[in-house]
Formats: sequence, structure tokens, C-alpha cells
Amino acid sequence: MTQNKPNSLLQIQDLIDSNLEPFVDANSITPYLAQPETKKSRKMHNDLKSAITNVGLEDGMTISFHHAFRGGDKTINMVMATIAEMGFKNLTLASSSLASVHDPLVKHIENGVVTKIYTSGIRGELADAISNGLLKEPVHIHSHGGRVHLIKSGEINIDVAFIGVPCCDEYGNANGFHGKSRCGSLGYAKVDAEYANKVVMLTETLVGYPNHPASITQDRVDAVVEVDEVGDAEKIGGGETRLTSNPRELLIAKQAAEVIDKSGYFKDGFSLQTGSGGASLAVTRFLEDKMITQGITAEFGLGGITSTMVAMHEKGLIRNLLDVQCFDAGAADSLSRNPHHIEISANEYANPSSKGAVVDRLDIVILSALEIDTGFNVNVITGSDGVIRGASGGHSDTAAAANLAIIVAPLVRGRIPTVVGQVTNVVTPGQSIDVLVTDHGIAVNPERSDIREKLIEANLPVMDIEVLQQRAEILTGKPEPIEFEERVVGYVRYRDGSVIDVIKQVKA
Repeated sequence: MTQNKPNSLLQIQDLIDSNLEPFVDANSITPYLAQPETKKSRKMHNDLKSAITNVGLEDGMTISFHHAFRGGDKTINMVMATIAEMGFKNLTLASSSLASVHDPLVKHIENGVVTKIYTSGIRGELADAISNGLLKEPVHIHSHGGRVHLIKSGEINIDVAFIGVPCCDEYGNANGFHGKSRCGSLGYAKVDAEYANKVVMLTETLVGYPNHPASITQDRVDAVVEVDEVGDAEKIGGGETRLTSNPRELLIAKQAAEVIDKSGYFKDGFSLQTGSGGASLAVTRFLEDKMITQGITAEFGLGGITSTMVAMHEKGLIRNLLDVQCFDAGAADSLSRNPHHIEISANEYANPSSKGAVVDRLDIVILSALEIDTGFNVNVITGSDGVIRGASGGHSDTAAAANLAIIVAPLVRGRIPTVVGQVTNVVTPGQSIDVLVTDHGIAVNPERSDIREKLIEANLPVMDIEVLQQRAEILTGKPEPIEFEERVVGYVRYRDGSVIDVIKQVKA
């Protein structure tokens, strides 16, 4: 095609600043516009290999994934199998979290495909292998808000984000609440889409353009691939996000509701988050009756949203649901029908270096613990054997920001004490924890004498945490100390990016 360049531009190079580029062609940075027959479908790829090649993945790069499907995720294993088959090595894996379903990653670490990991949690065979020294360098365990902080600071520089979604159009507009495998909020994926250099969208269902509303929009997406499955939505609400029927957990939950009621923070317009764990999630059941009786409504419910919270929202007891992740199918469906069920990103949710995290407005958070010690330090990452088996999640984010941070936990699990002299690993520092509720009594952080006085006045069974620790030891006996190697296999990163503890390799 003959170029019709205006005469006035022929000598323009001599007339403009040397730092400026002269006009060359109407489509210099958009060459696809010269091919009208393919410009609409230019992001579509027939298979994952083509998409990976197109976005320029190279050895040594950082790749990311989200965990909205939790134990039902199928995207990570599918993508990693393809990447391994293509021969890539020395990759950093920066998934928002990992579960036992991701055990196939063990072979990718053994084969040198993955050499470094950032994640908020690890479970299963993968966690066992890392605890026993599988990775050459320590895994980085961060909080949900801390992950965004590390991304924005540049420590985690995502080269390619792989985002599995239930529906997407050919230009990349996607959401998580339409299609077959609805996962609900894409709060963690939204951050990856915003900050990654390249974004590959994997979708089960290709829908007409424009896919609206879009949680992730076309201007963030480089490639789209249609696949058979990205996840099993039925497995989102299992394990640590289940609603409990355990009598002991229900007893603890009921007692926690009493603590909230008498704390001084339970008043009209309060805000609430329940973390993962049966007792924690069950607290909302007991709060509902109190809210109805006292005529109290909550301004918002936050975090991983459950069907229980949705039911309270639809009854008018919780005015808004601010959702970074859906914990079950009921919550995912609510997101598509309730205008005040609002999807938020992990940056909006809990990043301490954002210009306004929702956790900063939080009144009450109920959290679980694997261990809590007499200094109120909490461990949610390593078990009583020192093996990684949990997740930092939003634990330290919400505990730091909430006006009232409550830990709910049994005094002992089996023959293992939950209240100990010193936790195996610190994830959330004691200064952020206000109250511990167990099935044997309630302990209040000495720094919160105001709360302690209110609970004693209400005739709740308040006692020193040292008493609870001693009672646990009487019931279980004094545990043998865990033996570790000197080698560090994990860094526990606090939400500001600092290292709050290290995880050592367990002795075989």
C-alpha cells in the first residue's frame, strides 16, 4: 500500500526534539488493525501451548495463579504440566495459595521446573515435601494483604499470570459468577491481572462479547484459551470452610458470640469478618438471634463470604457484603443477584500499603488457630510436628486492623495442646490479638483491660491465658519438643513484607 505521508512531515525529524519519535504509520503499535478479518479474535488461541508461546514465557520468569477454586482448582496442574512439557525451567511460582490438590507440583520442583515459591498457604504432600527440604531455597509464606504489598513493591514481579475463570469472551472480559463452574469473586485474580506483564485467561465457557459485568476486563488480558475445566466448584466449600456441626465447635462459637455481645463493639452499624475454621464460621449463627433481638444491623460483612452471611444479608441483618473470595456456591450465586454483594480485590481488602484497605474499617474479626501461646502469638501455618499444613491467609491482616480480634480454638485437639508456652511459628503477633475463646474458658490480652472488665461484669468465664495453658498441659502431658534441622525451609512474611519467623526443616 502506498503511504501518503503529508509533505509537512517529510522534514519533521529536523524540527522536533530528539527525544520525540516522528510519525511512521497509522498502525505502528497496533499492526493487528491492518487485518480486519482477525482483529476481533486476535487474542484467541487453539491451545495452551500457543498462548504460552505468544506471551513469551522464558526460563527464570515468575508465573502466578489464584485460588478461588480452593481444593477444586484444576488450572495450576494443567498449566504446569504444559509448561513442563514445553521444557521451561527455574520458574518462580507465585500463587495466592496452594492446596493438597496441587501435590503434582512436587515432581515439577524435583525436575527443576519450579525453584522458588511465594504463597499464603500449602497443604498435603507438597507441604510435607517442602517441610523436609524439597525446595533449594525457602518458600515465602505471606498474608493475602502482604502478597499485594510484595507485588506492588516489586519483589514479586509477575511475568505471566494464568487466570482460570468459568466464563470469558474472546477479548478477555471475565467473571466468576456465570458459567458452569462458578467460583464467585475473583478478588485475588484481579490483582494479578492488574500487575502482571502478561495475562493468559483460561475459560470453560466462551460467551458473546461483551461479557458483562466483567470482574477482569479486556484491557488487562493478552491471550484467551478455551479449556474443558478450570475447577470443580463443588470443592470450594470443604475442609476449613465448612459449616460445622461439631458440638464442641458450636459451644466455642456460642461463647464467642457472647464475647462480641458484651464487648462494646456490638452495636448498630458494626462490621464483621469470620475467618476459616468451623467454630469461626459458626459464630454468625449465634449472632443472628442477638441482632434480631437487639435490633442491630451490620454495615458490612467482609472476607470469604459464606451462604450463612448471604442469608443474613438477604434478611436485612448485614447491609453489604464485601467479597474477596466466595467460600461456597451459595455465596457465588449471591454475587450475581444481590447488588449490595460487592466484589473487591485483595488490594482493596487487606493491602497495608494501599490507600484504603477495607480491613482498616473492620470492627470485629473471628479467627482460628493451630496454636496460640501465653503471649497471644498465633500459629496457623505449622502443625504440632513442625510440618507446614495451613495458611497465613488474611489472619495477620484482619487481626492487625480490627478493633476486636477474637481467636476461637479448642483447648486441645486430640492429645495435642492448642494453648502452649510458645508457638512453633509466629504468623500473627500477640499484640494484634485481643481475646481467646476456648471450650475451657476465655482469656483476654492484658493490653485490653477494657474488654476484660466488660466480660467479667457479664459473668463470662474469664481467666488468665497461663491458666488455660497449664490446664491443657494437665490434659495432654507436656509435649516433647519438636526436633529441627538447622536448615531454613520457609520464611513467614508479615503483612508489611518483613520476616516475622522462619520455618526450619523437620528432622527425619
